[in-house]
Amino acid sequence: MFDVFKIGVGPSSSHTMGPMSAGLRFLDMLRSGAGRVDTFGPPARLRATLYGSLAFTGKGHASDRAVALGLLGITPAALNPDLAEVQLQSLASERCLQHDGLPTLAFDPECDIVFNYNGPLPGHPNGLLLEAFDAKGGLVLRSVFYSIGGGFVVTEEELEASRDGSIAEEDTDCPYPYGSAGEMLQICRQTGKSIAQITRENEHAVHGQTGLDDGLRAIWQAMNSCMERGLKGEGILPGGLKVRRRAGPIHHALLEETGKNDAQPHVVNDWISVYAMAVNEENAAGGRVVTAPTNGAAGVVPAVLRYYLDHCITADRNKIGDFLLTAAAIGALIKRNASISGAEVGCQGEVGSASAMAAAGLCAVLGGTPTQVENAAEIALEHHLGMTCDPAGGLVQVPCIERNGLGAIKAVAAASLALRGDGTHFMPLDNCVETMRQTGLEMSEKYKETSLGGLAVNLPEC
Repeated sequence: MFDVFKIGVGPSSSHTMGPMSAGLRFLDMLRSGAGRVDTFGPPARLRATLYGSLAFTGKGHASDRAVALGLLGITPAALNPDLAEVQLQSLASERCLQHDGLPTLAFDPECDIVFNYNGPLPGHPNGLLLEAFDAKGGLVLRSVFYSIGGGFVVTEEELEASRDGSIAEEDTDCPYPYGSAGEMLQICRQTGKSIAQITRENEHAVHGQTGLDDGLRAIWQAMNSCMERGLKGEGILPGGLKVRRRAGPIHHALLEETGKNDAQPHVVNDWISVYAMAVNEENAAGGRVVTAPTNGAAGVVPAVLRYYLDHCITADRNKIGDFLLTAAAIGALIKRNASISGAEVGCQGEVGSASAMAAAGLCAVLGGTPTQVENAAEIALEHHLGMTCDPAGGLVQVPCIERNGLGAIKAVAAASLALRGDGTHFMPLDNCVETMRQTGLEMSEKYKETSLGGLAVNLPEC
């Protein structure tokens, strides 16, 4: 649950939150001495090198800023934007880091953060090399990190171990373990329980009932607060594209039209879109968001949940937890069996996954059976297959903001179609997830969050 939904900061989970977390982990390694070369002196200087997608779109995603924040010891969930700016300015002038348990470390973000455009590291398109040197230039510690999507960060060794099977998945006493949608549905059939119920019991085994309930409330509160800020936002988004915030004006116009008899029936699509766009405009501005399952796709799930609460005639606020738990179950399956990283499989893994999650959540709270819920997720994901990740200027703005709106609309349509059937359908969700994985492997690198192709290079000349 709290791997799929994490409170953090924009504009990107893999390009902002991931590098921050890598910086924090590197500090911990320096403190513990793990991996250090004993023949050299204590660490005195740090350097960070970004590779692959982190290099090509790192400026637009503020990856350099994120690395510096991580090395300052700031976590994504605890970031205070105003205080962070003060600390970054201080670092830029003093060019050193001060941490308990470590000597003073020279670090000048201007020259010690390097963007390497010669290609990705072998493990993943989002690679980050962190190095520590002693006073004489000896390499004290070197560690490669990969930001694998949704804010997840693993070391080079952890990634290799996970792929060759030498590290087993965490062993918990969860009552209903499963690794595929087919296995999940089989458990539902055997127990008579919903996807939300088995997910809740699995989460209780990890977090306890109080921890889970408190976490669910915090997640929805953060999602909704982000949406409300976006619905009131005005002005131009940062980054240089001069993209104007639209969620606020659209929302104001929709409120003005409420109750009038001349509104088109499809205006509900505008409500769904504006909820999603509000979240992603906040994300683009570097605001506080929830990965769902990534920052680039953060608007879809909260938009559909808000649509359910404010527009559906059977809405019940007590079902917020069921919506999120069902969505998390689908997101976890996609992450496990394919990817949620735009740099790895394109936007099908981000907005496509988010749309599948939202469709499943909505179908569940509208009374769908487990098979109908799985069908809803499959419909939504199937109709995002092949979607590229080609952000203009390396910024999570064009086409990302509108794309979240359309992903939310597709999620609602998918849930509605699934509820019109009995759950039987031709293409299982597991097959669709595998198709997404294979499509991502064969997709050209220029369409996978490098801003080297597609919309990113076909910009208006004016």
